[in-house]
Amino acid sequence: MLKSYETLRTAIAASHVLLVTLNRPEVANALNTQMGRDLLDLWTSLIAEPGDLRCVVLTGSGDRAFCAGGDLKERNGMTQEQWVAQHEIFERQYWALLDCPLPVIAALNGHAYAGGLEMALACDFAYAVKTARFALTEVTLGIMPGAGGTQLLPRAVGERRAKEIILTGKPFGAQEALEWGILNKLCEADTLMPEVLATATTIAANAPISVRQAKKSMVYGMQMDLRTAFRFEIEAYNRMVGTEDRQEGIRAFNEKRKPQFRGR
Repeated sequence: MLKSYETLRTAIAASHVLLVTLNRPEVANALNTQMGRDLLDLWTSLIAEPGDLRCVVLTGSGDRAFCAGGDLKERNGMTQEQWVAQHEIFERQYWALLDCPLPVIAALNGHAYAGGLEMALACDFAYAVKTARFALTEVTLGIMPGAGGTQLLPRAVGERRAKEIILTGKPFGAQEALEWGILNKLCEADTLMPEVLATATTIAANAPISVRQAKKSMVYGMQMDLRTAFRFEIEAYNRMVGTEDRQEGIRAFNEKRKPQFRGR
């Protein structure tokens, strides 16, 4: 049973695939306190009880923006205590997204600025429309990226490129984002969701324990020295040896048929 949220739409878009849509189009899907709470609840629920879901697609409503970042109208006049309390909610939802065991694909239907770009960077990978633009504009507003931007962007584009993007706050286009490693693919507006859902469906058809363990190995292994990461990889690998899905995969290969994975 899918939960109902004030600022999000959720729907089963394909077999085992959850589509999550940021739903504040009147303000370019800007992140306000309620959206932070909704996203925190969503990601925490998927961590604890994913059920039969195997992949998530995250997009924005409308055709203008994926997410414009923090809602500056809501923040206007906030006290320091109110700002810090709100940002704590934001931080926790970003970290919960990073901790989600299911692959999360960003389908960037439009511009992604500031916290919106940080949200895209926190996903496992991203497709975008060709007209999308991107920026981390925080230094132009008297703050700095505070939801992973100073850490995730250098890992995607390299340190020197990230310094230029963050310290200037200047926007850049989708083609540059593709060339620099922020995006995996550019799409026409009318093909974005079909292409993302095709990829999500391919992932969801694979053995779910294998997919989750492989994601975990990459995410945590990248934070280790190489030798330790090799050992972590083998521990993750060994988790699959005794599974029904591993046996089904071998049987299906030898019987020349498509495997039917059950996540066991």
